Amino acid sequence: MTSSPRFSEDAPRLGADALKARLADIFYLDVVSGRNYERLFDALALQPRAKQEFALHWGKVAARSDVEIGYLAIQLAPAALKALTTAQAERWVIAALDAYDREGLRAAVAALRDIAAVARETGVLHIDSVEARLTRFLQGLSGRPLRIAGGDAGAWTDTATMHLPRAVAGVGAFDRHKALAALLWAQTRYGSFRDDLEAVLAAQGDAARAAAWLALLETLRLAARLTRELPGLAQALQALLAQMPPMPDAAHSDLARTTATLDDSLAWLPRLMPQAPPADAPFGALRPALALQVRASRVAQDTLVLRKAVAGLMAAMGKGGGGESEIALQIDAAAGEMTIDGEVVALPPDGAAAAQSLQLDLGAIPPECLTPAGPGEWQPTQRRGDGPLATLETQADAVYDEWDYNRRSYRRDWCHVFLREVPAGDADYVANVKRRHAPLIRRIRRRFEALRGEERVLRRQADGPEIDLDALVAAIADRRGGAEASERVFMRRQRDERALAAMFMVDMSGSTSGWVNEAEREALVMLCEALEALGDRYAIWGFSGWTRTRCELYRIKDFADRYDEAVCRRIAAVEAKDYTRMGPPIRHLTQLLLRQPARHRLLVTLSDGRPDDFGDEYRGHYGIEDTRQALVEARQQGVRSYCVTIDRHGADYLKHMYGAASYTVLDDVRKLPLQVAEIYRKLAT
Repeated sequence: MTSSPRFSEDAPRLGADALKARLADIFYLDVVSGRNYERLFDALALQPRAKQEFALHWGKVAARSDVEIGYLAIQLAPAALKALTTAQAERWVIAALDAYDREGLRAAVAALRDIAAVARETGVLHIDSVEARLTRFLQGLSGRPLRIAGGDAGAWTDTATMHLPRAVAGVGAFDRHKALAALLWAQTRYGSFRDDLEAVLAAQGDAARAAAWLALLETLRLAARLTRELPGLAQALQALLAQMPPMPDAAHSDLARTTATLDDSLAWLPRLMPQAPPADAPFGALRPALALQVRASRVAQDTLVLRKAVAGLMAAMGKGGGGESEIALQIDAAAGEMTIDGEVVALPPDGAAAAQSLQLDLGAIPPECLTPAGPGEWQPTQRRGDGPLATLETQADAVYDEWDYNRRSYRRDWCHVFLREVPAGDADYVANVKRRHAPLIRRIRRRFEALRGEERVLRRQADGPEIDLDALVAAIADRRGGAEASERVFMRRQRDERALAAMFMVDMSGSTSGWVNEAEREALVMLCEALEALGDRYAIWGFSGWTRTRCELYRIKDFADRYDEAVCRRIAAVEAKDYTRMGPPIRHLTQLLLRQPARHRLLVTLSDGRPDDFGDEYRGHYGIEDTRQALVEARQQGVRSYCVTIDRHGADYLKHMYGAASYTVLDDVRKLPLQVAEIYRKLAT
């Protein structure tokens, strides 16, 4: 989260027009609530420029979570800046946002009104404010993604998540968090966990006491190793070690040796066991049961992925004929390469990642990984992630060609599409959105109802429920004048049915996590409310995926589904998932559209970025060209396509994919809910 802009005390304050424009920009989505924004203008008008900028900056940040928090943050900012330093005032807003995330609006408002509480917590660093930095730091160390979680149970790891104290006080708080995170990573990297560790600790007579002492001994060993290999951490590590309880000097020197291992730490345990370990030691605790469980699941998954990579490479080289025992195989995890009978080949990206992960966990690639997992091409249909292995899926719901712009031809039956249903989410989510944006939804519905048009009156009909008086008078006049009178003296009213079917394709890739995902869900609520008033046929599907072998489509609302509680709960459960391979979803949803009995068909994509996928050539120009080709195919079959994106660089590639007049780039994710409905209204007119 960025700090507020800095201005000197004598910088000219913002004038009335500038202040009102900035406030209007912040509360863009709240223009019809009736809230008194003149009060905010009065609170800021006479403040120095620095305080004005602080209030506007943090009010805008807070309003992204909730308009009420943003309003109150601006209103109270002058008082906060009187009682607190600028840094403390920033923590004041952040603490309120943290309270909102954990407990809701009431807690956030209470935190904002208790300005003095921040002064009492001077120097406290919350894990949420440094999570992103620590995550990047750990991935740089490990080569694989590790998560950060805050808690109240000290520091520990299950080898996949680093659990750190939720808050650390005092000078150098970030360095302390960083040192703790490094020590937890080192537990996995340098062998603090092994298969028999639980039994070894239990043999000491008191497993809990033994685990506590072993954690301290391992802290000595790992800190010494990190100091040698990562000297930039030396100062932070020494500051952390200074808080350790007294340990035998011999233990310090023994565990600081370059050859020291877990066995050396275990050798010291019997000497320390008679003493009670210190309570609440601020170092990395050992939880071997959890760590070994998570590691075993990851090793099994990595082994399967690597064996499939081996099978694919051997098949490509014509060496999969059943005589694998005679083939010399060797894997270099660091280089991401495999040697097959003396020939060096590169592992597929996911296979290379699996090899590196196994090397980190086990110290070597186990022999069973060199046995191909069945014949045929590598099919990474399982995601690398948490939990036990899922059943390997091989039967896709649909298979599609993919355009290879390098070849100028299709790769046949290349992409496997799996159809999913979004699970039921919060039953109250849609109702809360409708209540929060009720005035806007009413306004949108009125505009959409106008699209239905009035009934047409068909005059001079041969039959009908009403008499056409003008035609009747003319017929009587003709008869009196000697001419043959017309029998078409009736009229009827007719309302033309709109023959349009619309498909909305919603990006559920990992990059939509956070504000984008929330804006997408709110946009879907407003869109459904509007389209129900219009009466058009419409469907909503989410898309994501993981390589060409797992292109996933998530049913939110199909054409046959009513906009009922089930659909509302699926909207509530829309969440960020994996990657953005756009060609296969476009091709499949186009086929669903073509089955609809409509004269006009529209495919609208809501996305936050360019086509992308994990670890293969789809990333970059290849993906853009395949998506463009899928849209060309749709247009040739009578489907009109449009894209709404919040990618500010979207103009660089969207014109090529969709055409100059077939996309909209929004400069602010907050505008998405309003703009999607308005864009559809224009497209459907």
